[in-house]
Amino acid sequence: MFQYRLVERGNALKTRLCLGLDPRLAAYDSVEAMRSHTLAVLEAVAPFIVCVKPQAAFYEAAGLPGLQLMDEVMMLARRLDVPVLLDAKRGDIGSTAEAYAQAWLEGRHAGNAITINPYLGFATLRPFVASARQHGGAVFVLVRTSNPDSGDLQGLMADGCSVAEHVAREVARLGEEEAEALASVGAVVGATHPAELARFRALMPKATLLLPGLGAQGATAATLAPAFLAEGTGAVVSASRGIQYAQGCDLDAAVAAARGYRDELNLAAGQHG
Repeated sequence: MFQYRLVERGNALKTRLCLGLDPRLAAYDSVEAMRSHTLAVLEAVAPFIVCVKPQAAFYEAAGLPGLQLMDEVMMLARRLDVPVLLDAKRGDIGSTAEAYAQAWLEGRHAGNAITINPYLGFATLRPFVASARQHGGAVFVLVRTSNPDSGDLQGLMADGCSVAEHVAREVARLGEEEAEALASVGAVVGATHPAELARFRALMPKATLLLPGLGAQGATAATLAPAFLAEGTGAVVSASRGIQYAQGCDLDAAVAAARGYRDELNLAAGQHG
């Protein structure tokens, strides 16, 4: 199961770092240059990461060559035994949700896990959760996202708690349907909200937390200790631009950035449990 693959790989490599791969066509002279650099970054930093998180939008923006590159990224990750967490933020109802789940959690072109959007209602989560459970994958529900204006909706109060907290309670409820100590239903909680991490950790004790926002968005590893469970498990922290474009397209700089983030996160995780 995906959540335990993260634990096993994290323990083996002593890392809690998730590599976000967001190839920006404007940074390159050609699509081929974008392709070669993106794949080279993944291969070079693989020893320092617990998983890779391709952001689907950047691949879609490059058209068919971009989608082909996303497929290549996932194939390379499989060869390197790096779990794939696809950042697609899908969410829809009924048969459409089932089709999204089939596309991104099943079959040859799928990832091992996907981010999903609950804002059409909690019934939208069911097809994704069912597919993840059937295929040993995972879903990461948007709870408290890393962007500065996330509070516009997620911070609204209803029945004494925020919308984000209501979503967190549903994540916890889904997790309780499973006997495992770590559930296949995880949550996205921005690393940019360190003061709220203890609260969301308490609300979702069985959820693996995906913490985006390290580096370019301003989050720092030292503030993230409350997100981790005992022995530094239960959370992975994503950095994207801060690694892939740490110093332009310099590969050595990407490796150095990944190594540095890994070491900082290990220190933070070691402060808990």
